[in-house]
Amino acid sequence: MTASSPDGLRHRRRRRNRRVIVPLTVVSAIVAGTALSGCGQQRDDNVYTVLNSSTDDSYHSWDAATLSRCSKKLGVTIEQQSVPAAQVMTKSLRMASSKSLPDIIQFDGSEMPTFAETGGLKDLKKLGVATDDIPRGILDYGSYKGTYYGAARTVNTLALFYNKDILNKAGLEVPTTWAEMQESAKKLTQGSRYGIALSAGGAEDGVYQFTPFMWSNGGSETDLGSKQVVEALDYWKALLKDRSLSKSTVNWTQADVNDQFMAGNAAMMINGPWQVETLNTKKGLNWGIAQIPVPEAGDDSVGPLGGGMLTIPDIGDTVREKTSARVINCMTSEQEEITYALNSWMIPANQKAADTWRKKVPELSSLADQVATARSRTAKLGAGWSSVSLALQSAFQAALTGQSSDSVLKHAQQRVESGN
Repeated sequence: MTASSPDGLRHRRRRRNRRVIVPLTVVSAIVAGTALSGCGQQRDDNVYTVLNSSTDDSYHSWDAATLSRCSKKLGVTIEQQSVPAAQVMTKSLRMASSKSLPDIIQFDGSEMPTFAETGGLKDLKKLGVATDDIPRGILDYGSYKGTYYGAARTVNTLALFYNKDILNKAGLEVPTTWAEMQESAKKLTQGSRYGIALSAGGAEDGVYQFTPFMWSNGGSETDLGSKQVVEALDYWKALLKDRSLSKSTVNWTQADVNDQFMAGNAAMMINGPWQVETLNTKKGLNWGIAQIPVPEAGDDSVGPLGGGMLTIPDIGDTVREKTSARVINCMTSEQEEITYALNSWMIPANQKAADTWRKKVPELSSLADQVATARSRTAKLGAGWSSVSLALQSAFQAALTGQSSDSVLKHAQQRVESGN
């Protein structure tokens, strides 16, 4: 697999996947106080704006190409306004307050429910956004309390990346269970090289990486103190005890993990397809990808469903909002999804597009298999996910630096229930 990477892309990607969680109370106060906030804005009838986080040179150019094609097809001008991922929510809130919301906002899937909770987003189905050939799990990912607010072009999840040469030299097969991964990681840990790398940092990156271990073991975000969640965190602690996992994991982002893997400091890593382009800049790095190992053979590997959601904010202009829906239909059309997915190494949301994509990049088929069982972080709790995420972040830091998994997770659950 080969791909080009512009200078400095890895550094910019380091910031791309980090999120700042804005409390629901703050969002509600601003959005509720500016209902139909677009009414006071003078808009060009022929110009539509998409707010996204495509600040990377590659992503910005890919989106520009998509919007150019859709502009020509629909007979309107579609412009993108890009800000760092951590600023999309705060930027949207400022624009709501100043009555200058864009026509379309691309939120991260974990952020969309927070904005939807306030009543600030439109029902996409009512506006005519197509849902044909979209798998139920992805429809649910874009929905909040039964209403479809967010349309995905592509989705992503996590997988196990491994260095083929290192595993082959050690005579090891790709692990499929927790026990196999722990044993392999221990054997592969030699000198300055760790058997595995993952992010357990005190941010959403770490929580995102914990979900496959929690969910595949039968745990739930609704009960952080359960035996299943404790076992998942204890598994991470066992990797640390074996010295198969670096103590620095508590400080690593997903980009840091990728850097360690590329440098040969880790034989395996948990990461996502957004790293593929950067991985392919390393000449001689012979890597493979597989589903994340499960507690016992036969268990489902349940990872987190991620990716951006195209939403239409309530601007109080139904005619304009319907045209925005046509823009989204163009951006999520089968061919546009395939083109975007092949560029970004993500998986098309449309099932027909995903089938075509799988044939074009069979080496990434494990990602499509992982997506088939993946689910949204906000599926059960909606906007309440932010409280769980913050509680888990603190729990990781405490447990991985010596405290009991059972005690820190029970405290995390109490924190969620108390609203602190």
